Amino acid sequence: MIQFKQFTGGDLETHAYLLKAPEGNILFDAPFGADEHFASERVDLLLLTHGHFDHIANAARIRRRHKCPVGIHPDSAPMLAQQDFFKKWGFFVEIESLQPDLLLEESSCTNFLGLNLQIFLVPGHCPGSLCFLTQPDQQADACLFGGDVLFRGGVGRWDLPGGNREILLEGIRHKLLTLPDKIPVYPGHGPSTTIGFEKRTNPFLVDLN
Repeated sequence: MIQFKQFTGGDLETHAYLLKAPEGNILFDAPFGADEHFASERVDLLLLTHGHFDHIANAARIRRRHKCPVGIHPDSAPMLAQQDFFKKWGFFVEIESLQPDLLLEESSCTNFLGLNLQIFLVPGHCPGSLCFLTQPDQQADACLFGGDVLFRGGVGRWDLPGGNREILLEGIRHKLLTLPDKIPVYPGHGPSTTIGFEKRTNPFLVDLN
């Protein structure tokens, strides 16, 4: 089975997931407190699902401590790289900026530290929102690290700058709901779920099937 450790940090209770890959550890997202929580762990790669401040808050600290590369989609990169980006939105939070090492694109299969991931670009909550699907093999079943795209009983909010309800729901419909029902989804907030459960019960999605 896929082996990972979960951390939840910050006022928005944002999740980070440290995943064991064949050649090192991959950390998905970097909320407030993640740097200290994973200080004694090995972090070889940080992949960011999107650029909202609660998901990138500790990215610079983690890269500095572990000397690991940081990847994000180009459309979210300005949120990571521009010191005062969120002040333009009215969020007066202090985020240490950094230039990403990797600009990630949608891909049917990309190898990270010996682990194959399918990358889905699903904007609508945030420009450049990515979901990462591990590829099933003899040792592990597939699972989706979904950021703030799909939640148990909900979807990502679309009322922030760059958000768009129609684009978000269409992306979920064509890219995520076509996945096998049994695939677990580990979101950026709240409890985990499965693709099948959301197809059957999610009030935002039941009419999209």
